[in-house]
Order: sequence, then structure tokens, then C-alpha cells
Amino acid sequence: MDPISASLSALSQLLQPKILMLMVLASVFGIVVGAMPGLTATMAIALLVPITFALDPIAAFAVIVTATAMAIFAGDIPGVLMRIPGTPASAAYTDESFAMTKKGQGAFALGTCVTTSVIGGLFGTAVLMFAAPAIARVAVQFSSYEYLWLGLLGLTASVFVAGASVLKALIAMILGLLIGCIGIDVAVGYPRFTFGSSDLLDGVNFIPAMIGLFAFSEILRYALRGDGPQGRTYSANGPIFKGQGALLWKYRWNLLRGSSIGTFIGALPGAGADIAAWVTYGLGRKLSKEPEKFGTGHAEGLVDAGAANNAAISGAWIPALVFAIPGDSVTAIAIGILYMKGLTPGPQIFTQQAPLVYAIFWAFIIANLIMWPLAWIAIKASGRILRTPRNILMSIVFLFAMLGAYAINNSFFDVGVMLAFGVLGFVMEENKFPIAPVILGLVLGRMIEDHFMSSMMKASGQWLPFFDRPLAAALATATIIVWITLIWRGLSPLLKTRIAKAG
Repeated sequence: MDPISASLSALSQLLQPKILMLMVLASVFGIVVGAMPGLTATMAIALLVPITFALDPIAAFAVIVTATAMAIFAGDIPGVLMRIPGTPASAAYTDESFAMTKKGQGAFALGTCVTTSVIGGLFGTAVLMFAAPAIARVAVQFSSYEYLWLGLLGLTASVFVAGASVLKALIAMILGLLIGCIGIDVAVGYPRFTFGSSDLLDGVNFIPAMIGLFAFSEILRYALRGDGPQGRTYSANGPIFKGQGALLWKYRWNLLRGSSIGTFIGALPGAGADIAAWVTYGLGRKLSKEPEKFGTGHAEGLVDAGAANNAAISGAWIPALVFAIPGDSVTAIAIGILYMKGLTPGPQIFTQQAPLVYAIFWAFIIANLIMWPLAWIAIKASGRILRTPRNILMSIVFLFAMLGAYAINNSFFDVGVMLAFGVLGFVMEENKFPIAPVILGLVLGRMIEDHFMSSMMKASGQWLPFFDRPLAAALATATIIVWITLIWRGLSPLLKTRIAKAG
């Protein structure tokens, strides 16, 4: 079957009323799960797996694709209005979006999140449709060396999202890295810092930690301060999409950059939308003409990361379809469903199961297009929910935070982790330490350690192989240039002061 016939056949099957209804229901489910702190897009898909048993392959993947896209966006709603990210992918720019809300721009911030998510998702889908094999060939060339440099480059973003105090951001990042060292040592297989607890052998799960740092710390702040600076209830009153065209045209290169980087990072096995958001937000701040506005409620900060989120979702399907290598946890589940349906992912799937592949492409397009009206409804509904008295609302948030932390591993230990990190987040913010770098250290620390140890073993302790491969050399060069720039930025005021005194 030629590509055009396969594409039209897939579209005609997707446009059947039954499948469209399933996609709408999956959208609503994804929005509800994504908006609850801790209930990730992966969890939404895992809960939908039993339903896919009774569906044909096209319907099953339409449901998965739609729920994933909606869940990633929905994580922005509590992040914008309450400073509590619904999903890990929203954590990178939660402070930025909430700062916009405090300035009375909550509706505009959510409109930006929706619009950039849609455009990023469509961009990623276009790349998936037309360049999947080429991108996948590059992605599978990533060895431990490339992943190490990518992780270090992403970790540097913690300085970019720091705000005024780089030193405090570095301290917070190092704290996250130290916490990430808890668990089994990857090199020798010996427990570190577990204090005899079997619950810590796998390390500290960053999702309960994220819920604690953002959600429970906010609950503590409200309990102690009542209607203090952050105790007020915010809503998304006003037009959501007004002014979005002018904003996106102004930051059109940010949008293209975020979508491109998000798609590429999504195609890297194990990376995912959360790392894509951190990297693009940090890079956007670094390359911005107005970096001093970041952290104060600057819409530019949402454009890069918002586009990267949903672009990464599409990008993750590239290695999944071409090489049966999952780009993230969602596509790992999707590969399992493919095998369950008697289908084998790999290069031959584009010829042997062309209608299914094109159905996945069209599902991404339809899911992103219906995001606009459904997101508008969800945002307006959230405004009504947030009119609930603050004490009742915070109690509900606390309940969902407990549920989200427990549901990760069905473990009360994770609830304790959430509570402990909530206290830590409250203490840090009271002393003007940013909490986002802690999460970034947790997310990337173990990945960097794993790939560093693997690389050292392969290189027999030599450093030259870290720069031998072209991709590794390019990433290393970019990372080192960023480090030198940061060091120069920190030292130049001191040098100017000394020169002035000497003169």
C-alpha cells in the first residue's frame, strides 16, 4: 500500500464516531489525571492498559496518544494557578507561570501553555511523520558518553533557572545530587546512605519529592501564614487566547527552538518530556535578550518549555516505532501493547503495518487539535473549583498529594518522603533558596552517575574517549562553553572591582 493510500485509510478509520468518542473520553481522563499532583501521564496510560485489551490496535493507540498529550498539558493548570505542578514536565517553569498569575496574567499564562503545547505537539508529529528513520538513526548512536554530556548540559540549567543568586542555586543543585546518591551504588552494587532501610535501596523517587517540595511546602505555608503573600486564591479569569498570536510571533524562534530540541530529546531513550522542559527553559533563559525578566513572570519562559513538552511526546515514538526502543515510560507501555496485539515494532512496521503507523500520526494531530477546546473548558472549570474556600481547597490538595505520593509504589514510605521534602522546601524558600534545582539534581544526578561510571569502565579510566566521538565532542564543547561563560560572568564583576581599585 502506498503512503497516501495508507494515510487516507488510517484517517478514515480514526474519524469513526466510536473512536472519536473514545479519544474525547481519553482526553477528559488525561486532563483529570494530569491536573492531580503526582498522578503522571505514565500513570494515566498504565490505568488505561486494561481498556486497550478490548480495543482494536488503532483505537487502542488513539486512546494512549490522546490521554498522554492531555495529561502533559493538564499538569500546567495547578502549576499556573497554585504553584503545584501536576506532572514532572511542568515543574521546570512552574515558578515562572505562577509569577505571571500573581501579576493577574493567569489566563494568559494558561493560554500560552495550551498554544505552545499544541504547536509543539504538531511540530513533533510532523518530524515523526517525515523524519522518523533519520532522527532515530542519530538517537541510537548516543552512547554513555553522549548521555553524560547531555545530562551535564541539562544540569547546568539549574543555574539558569536560579534567579538572582547563583550560589544558592548551586547549593540547592548539590543538595539534589547528594540526595540522588542514596541507594545502590551503580559501580559496586553496595548500598549508600540507606541507613539499613530497604525502602531506600532504589533511591529517593523524585515524584514524591516533587510533590513535597511544591505542594506540601505550599500547604505548610498556608497553614502557618493563612492569607499571606502566597495564601491568596488565584483564578484564570479573562480571555485565554487573546494576544497569543502576537506573543508567538514575537518569540517565534523560541517556539521553533523549543519544539526542535523537545523532539530530539524525546527521541533519546530514557530522556522524556521533563528533561526536555528543563533543558529548553534553561537554554531559553541563557539566550534571551531579557534574561533578567525570567523568574518574575515572563511569558518567554513558557514558550520554549511549553513547546518542548508535547514535542517530546511525539519524539519519544521515533525510536519506539523504528527500533522498538522506548523513548520514555509511556512508549515502553506502548511497545508492550504492540506486542500484545501481535505487532512487532521495527523498520518493517512502516511497510507491513502502514495503516497503524499512519493512524498513530493522525491520532497525534487530532489529539493536539482537540486540545484547544477541551483545554479551554478545563481552564474555565478550574476557575470555578478554585473559588472553593481556601482552607477546604488546601485540604483537598493535601489529600491528592498524599494519594499521588502513595500511588507511585503503593508505599506509605513515599508519603513520608513527600512530607519530609515538603518541610525541606518550606525551610529553603523561607531562606530564599530556589527549590527547582533540587528536583533537577534528583532527576539528572543518577542518570549522570550511571553514564559516567559506564563511560569510565569503557574508557579504562582514560579521559580522551569522552571526546572522541563526534556527537560527544559537540555536546562536550557546548557544555564547556556554557561553563566558561558562567565562570566569566561570576568573576567579571570581581575583576572590574579590582581594576577600579588598582586604577
